[in-house]
Amino acid sequence: MLYRRFGRTNLQMPVFSCGGMRYQYKWQDVPQWQIPRDNQANLEATIQRSIELGINHIETARGYGSSEMQLGKILPQLPRDKLIIQTKICPGADAMKFLSEFEKSLRYLRLDYIDLLGIHGINNSELLNYTMRPGGCLEVAQKLQAQGKVRFIGFSTHGSTDTIIQAINTNQFDYVNLHWYYINQLNWAAIQAATAHDMGVFIISPSDKGGQLYNPPEKLVKLCSPLSPMVFNDLFCLSHPQVHTLSLGAAKPTDFDEHLKTLDLLDQASEILPPILTRLEEEAITILGEDWVKTWHVNLPSYKQTPEQVNIPVILWLWNLAIAYDMIDYAKMRYNLLGNGSHWFPGKKAEQIDKVDLQSCLSRSPHANKIPAILAQAHQILQGEAVQRLSRS
Repeated sequence: MLYRRFGRTNLQMPVFSCGGMRYQYKWQDVPQWQIPRDNQANLEATIQRSIELGINHIETARGYGSSEMQLGKILPQLPRDKLIIQTKICPGADAMKFLSEFEKSLRYLRLDYIDLLGIHGINNSELLNYTMRPGGCLEVAQKLQAQGKVRFIGFSTHGSTDTIIQAINTNQFDYVNLHWYYINQLNWAAIQAATAHDMGVFIISPSDKGGQLYNPPEKLVKLCSPLSPMVFNDLFCLSHPQVHTLSLGAAKPTDFDEHLKTLDLLDQASEILPPILTRLEEEAITILGEDWVKTWHVNLPSYKQTPEQVNIPVILWLWNLAIAYDMIDYAKMRYNLLGNGSHWFPGKKAEQIDKVDLQSCLSRSPHANKIPAILAQAHQILQGEAVQRLSRS
């Protein structure tokens, strides 16, 4: 395994982390006796495999249902000083609830302390305020740190780049969990801000949210050759030294295998990546047109600035992926979260877009005339059954 200094924590972080949101039994808390033996055995085998590989960073959250409880069956059997354990607690108006949730996490994990405590989901200004205000969730976390129950404090986010940078610039956090990978590089400015503050940078779900790369379309496979799309994306992310670790949401022990192929390629990334990057860009230009590829995102309104809160930037992004790279299943999954993802995936779909007056909100877009038709086409291609976030399913 390769390791990178995790910002000012000075922890030696493996470049792959064992994320804990795919191997648990339920997305809700359940009594221990309800957890099937085979599910628990699989989780424990996955953790054992992770440790054997040198992936000693185990990441979970209070919001991951039975994950913490199930981890609590195996973590006490492992050498504590060799582990980096991270859990995450959602912020809210009631800071005492944040405290009680942390105490529940500690009991479930059967640990005396947490190495990395994340404020889970600073996704908008309201949640940032709940975190930062006097007597808020960060103050509670800092008291836990003073008591020796927490070593370092960070935050995770699905929010806008502006919100992320605002949180980073408080200089109150040691690390950040955020989204950034080949198909979605919007948060690069936030990574640069985190680097300036010497924060650890953890990439959330690069294989699932980064394109369902465990089941990629054949076109994407060909474009990424000779690498698999998963290894290409890992290599793309880790070729940037500002990125310290990628979360691998392993559901079984063998889920690490494909990712491990990346390790021997890192020294050659500058030779391996350019031909693939060129091929991906050229294909998008061939299918969508150069002007669109380079300027589709310019001066788009946020969902809050759009009638009916239609999330135009996200819908156009998903349409691009579906049309250029045949990533239709991924685009459908993400599109049908709109309207059902709360602050984790805000905004609405383009239903009945022909009845929505977009003239004013698109007035600064160079593609104002064509976007309404593309939104209508995107809805036609991607509509399906509403999708709930995993933690609500």
